Amino acid sequence: QVQLVESGGGLVQAGGSLRLSCAASGRAFSSYAMGWFRQTPGKEREFVGAISRAGITTYYADSVKGRFTISRDNAKNTVYLQMNSLKPEDTAVYYCATVILASMTGTYWGQGTQVTVSS
Repeated sequence: QVQLVESGGGLVQAGGSLRLSCAASGRAFSSYAMGWFRQTPGKEREFVGAISRAGITTYYADSVKGRFTISRDNAKNTVYLQMNSLKPEDTAVYYCATVILASMTGTYWGQGTQVTVSS
């Protein structure tokens, strides 16, 4: 099992940037593909991006492609989500998770961090 803790959320103006971090503990971090998801009230949780175990391959939802970058540091057991050119519609609770890449589904989840983008 792995425990995940997100940080870095907050309030930012449209066009601004934030970097989310997700620190992992427990079983070997590098053995997991990792992903970011987000959820707003009344909607289902949606996929944002994912990164392979070695950090070589990344995947993004069309809505964030070109604006968000996912990366990882296996030495620090941490995965990051750099969010640039933020839009009000990016407002959500952001979750990191271990991911099954074949289905882009999460298995172990963090508690989430709120991102609010003001217009």
